[in-house]
Amino acid sequence: MAKTATRGRRKAPARGKSKARSSGGGLLPWAVIGIAAIGGIVAHDHWKSIQPMLARQSAPITRETAEPKPLVRKDVPPKQVALAAPTPKAVSPVPQSQPLPPAAIPTPMIQPIKAVPSPASPAVSETGRVAFGYCGQGAHINCVGDGGVFWYKGEKIVIADMASPVVDQARCDGERRVAFAAKSRLLALLNAGPFTMNAAGKTEPSGAPRVVSRDGRSFGAQLINEGLARKPGAAGGAWCA
Repeated sequence: MAKTATRGRRKAPARGKSKARSSGGGLLPWAVIGIAAIGGIVAHDHWKSIQPMLARQSAPITRETAEPKPLVRKDVPPKQVALAAPTPKAVSPVPQSQPLPPAAIPTPMIQPIKAVPSPASPAVSETGRVAFGYCGQGAHINCVGDGGVFWYKGEKIVIADMASPVVDQARCDGERRVAFAAKSRLLALLNAGPFTMNAAGKTEPSGAPRVVSRDGRSFGAQLINEGLARKPGAAGGAWCA
């Protein structure tokens, strides 16, 4: 019984302490509320003087929040701004006195020299040997036209050292007979063997004048001696006597 009484007495002071603690802890909130109420009443009475002070302090805060500052990285070196080098001014060249070019020397115009054709020299003698026939209606290649005209390789040859009658131009039967005979004799002379032709003048539309011979004997001279031709320029009409 004595131990029980001792325990009851020891617990009594502990209860008193807890009540003091609970009473002290309950007054603190009421004190804060009272101070806040008194501050609110004072602020309401002096609001006009406090408002400008609050506006000044809030302006920098608003700017700082509105304008974000760029993040600066420590590992990135700062950018180096290259200064533009001043462009050198172009210096205008100083005009120097240049020597004048020499005056042009007039040169006489060179007239073109016209080539003067040299007089035709007699052609080299030509030797011919082909088979001849009488000329007909076709192309005249190697054929006899009359007593003093024939074609050799397509070129018209006129015997230059004689003149004989033409069959188509005969004025009488006797002249026509002589023309046929001269034509036949010339064909025989041409086909008798190789002959030589020497130029006797310039080639004209009427034919190329040639002196035709064999072994130095002219065909024209032979026909004249046989009475089948006459010398060039001699009077005609002897065959129609």
